[in-house]
Amino acid sequence: MQVIRTSGDRLARVPLARSGVKGLFVKEIEEALAGRSVDVAVHSFKDLPADLPPGLTIAAVPRREDPRDAYLSRDGKQFDELPSGARVGTGSLRRLSQLRYLRGDVEITPIRGNVDTRLRKLERGDCDALVLAAAGLIRLGRSLSIKHLFPPEQLCPAVGQGALAIETREGDGPIAEAVALIDDPVTHTAVRAERALLRRLGGGCAVPIAAYASASHGVLDMIGVVARPDGSRLIRAQALGSSSDPDSLGLTLAEDLLHQGAGEILEAA
Repeated sequence: MQVIRTSGDRLARVPLARSGVKGLFVKEIEEALAGRSVDVAVHSFKDLPADLPPGLTIAAVPRREDPRDAYLSRDGKQFDELPSGARVGTGSLRRLSQLRYLRGDVEITPIRGNVDTRLRKLERGDCDALVLAAAGLIRLGRSLSIKHLFPPEQLCPAVGQGALAIETREGDGPIAEAVALIDDPVTHTAVRAERALLRRLGGGCAVPIAAYASASHGVLDMIGVVARPDGSRLIRAQALGSSSDPDSLGLTLAEDLLHQGAGEILEAA
């Protein structure tokens, strides 16, 4: 196994939306994959830009961990109990936009670092509450820290949140065959729909786009959200589609968002 330090690791003090680096957490890993110094890359799916570099492909998507956003607080207060002016830390423009829409009276504070670093910042009082992906807390055995899980209808997750992407080179048959053993078709299908929306809207982790699809009995139920960073406007759309054609559902939902004015928000962001 080869561990690669990415631009996202080196720019830990820079807000994600202001980094100016595309594929902040994957660029160097994909370069190593394309250059054949590694044969398989494992990413947090939400870190992947909408379009992959030529010659690379997603060969497998393991079963998704909890996709929701988790809320943590220093004194046990729930999000709706926080006093006006309370500081809520997050490292995501997507979360920042939606949290400001939900609670325009609290201060949303940009916060970076790995899960343990963010928890230490919460404990020492850098913020009064913290919102981050539940999946990271669960995988690190820190789920007891979670005070509340936001339902997707309230705080829509990032595209691919909670899922891992197993990336390989196109044409590497034996490697693709090996990693296919850990592919979960239900998760793979849902994330395909979400990423189709992302590609149509033209964004990555540094834009205020959110989408979540869930599959049941051959039907995909998908939510999409685009919000102004200041929280003054939030556009939401929801649609059902066939699991056999996830890309069409993602495109349909993206068109609905654009029809409602999402393009203006994204251009400004």
